Amino acid sequence: MWQAPIGQRARILIRRSWAALAATALMLRGATGAAPLLVGFAEADITPKLEEGRPVYLAGYLPGRRATGIHDRLTVQCVVLSDGKRHVAVASLDVIGLQMKTVQRIREKLNDFDHVAVMSTHNHAGPDVIGIWGKSFFRSGIDPRYIDRVVRDVVETIRTARKRLRQVTARFGTAADERLVGDSRLPVVKDSTIRVLRFDEKKSRRCAGLLVQWNCHPEALGLKMTELTSDFPGVTRRELVRRFGGPVVYVSGAVGGLMAPPGELESSSPGERPLRRGSFEFMERYGRSVADLAAKAVAAGELIELTPFQWKTEQVMVPVRNVWYRAARLAGVVRRKSYEWTGDPTRRGEPMRLIHATRLGAIETEVGYFRLGELGVACIPGEIYPELVYGKICDPAPEGADFPKAEKEPSVVDVVPDARWMLWGLANDEIGYLIPERQWDARSPFAFGRKRSQYGEVNSCGPDAASVVLHSLSRCVAGVTGAATGRLQPATASPAGPTSSRRASPKPRP
Repeated sequence: MWQAPIGQRARILIRRSWAALAATALMLRGATGAAPLLVGFAEADITPKLEEGRPVYLAGYLPGRRATGIHDRLTVQCVVLSDGKRHVAVASLDVIGLQMKTVQRIREKLNDFDHVAVMSTHNHAGPDVIGIWGKSFFRSGIDPRYIDRVVRDVVETIRTARKRLRQVTARFGTAADERLVGDSRLPVVKDSTIRVLRFDEKKSRRCAGLLVQWNCHPEALGLKMTELTSDFPGVTRRELVRRFGGPVVYVSGAVGGLMAPPGELESSSPGERPLRRGSFEFMERYGRSVADLAAKAVAAGELIELTPFQWKTEQVMVPVRNVWYRAARLAGVVRRKSYEWTGDPTRRGEPMRLIHATRLGAIETEVGYFRLGELGVACIPGEIYPELVYGKICDPAPEGADFPKAEKEPSVVDVVPDARWMLWGLANDEIGYLIPERQWDARSPFAFGRKRSQYGEVNSCGPDAASVVLHSLSRCVAGVTGAATGRLQPATASPAGPTSSRRASPKPRP
């Protein structure tokens, strides 16, 4: 079994000790009148309409996947948390990845909230909300009317959730099952832990709702399915509502890598063949299996204090070395502002113009850290590899990797000081895969003795994106705790990148 290096384990133990002292302080404060916790839930249908002459293009896999029907509804699920004075809204949508500019539109209409966090489940059977899965590689798949509707519906649903606030107690629990997650990229590293917050009404003690974080691509169906569906997260939510009687918000965690459902599930009846991925029957069974695991986490849950609220967010620049991303922007397929890369992720450059097309550009995104009482939450704007969550980065780098001497990025568990934590992926933005730089492998010779590169780099901004995001997370944590944790030096990279060994980013393979 993997173990962290001795120095890292020592740091983790020290942080856990401080977390235990903080928890004790919160318990003592609770006995003398801690701020009450109030929550309200709401949900709304965001399924796009299938109209003649207005095709809906499905996100994920390849362009040109036109929706042919509706299997089940897509939703936005919201929970509002309050201590009686401040209000924090959390929303999760059954889409592939809402862009930050859309999240900003939502926030502008909710300026009476102290903070709004918007996640996407990364659904591959929902509408294109990024642009790169339209009729062709050169046609955007976004319907602006649908984006306008999503903004309106999310805002209204959050306001409805606020009207339903009621005092609750909270329990936090986890459970794990490696059989429910497949990793299609070497090295095999998974986050097979489900993390669940259960809220119970203080007076009746009935379930007021669940917040569930699981780490798997909604890809139970595959490329050939062309009906709109929420995929297995919708099944999981439905099953948990049936069992516990309260609403459910589902959030994706560390799905980079590519974390996906296993290729097959064992049959529930003796003598039957295993059920293979790629059908609605598989989707149903897998969704129920995830609900089973969530129920175990609920059963293992312990009381947790979720007030007071503290958070820190940072706007940070991520260099875009991916030539396909850059081409998509120039072609107008992806309509997102780009700025000249200054070499410093904390400093925005001048806006990019067409005459600057040969220069290296960067996009602006957001990283955040929440401390809800005893619970820490890392908000990551993309699909983070589990290696970066647990510090399981190859050391030494695999032979054939592009940047074997790159500095290891700080891991989430090495940065977040809380004993109990969650990771909200695709938080407030979708910037693609966050890959350990030591494992970046786009040029021959390839690592692990492969003849071809593995899937991943083609959907990443570049080899230094993970470093930028995780160092930003470190600064956010320090901004909340007031003390340094992990490696807190900013990733002040040169224009060529954060490591002197940087080679020109190769053209990714489709």
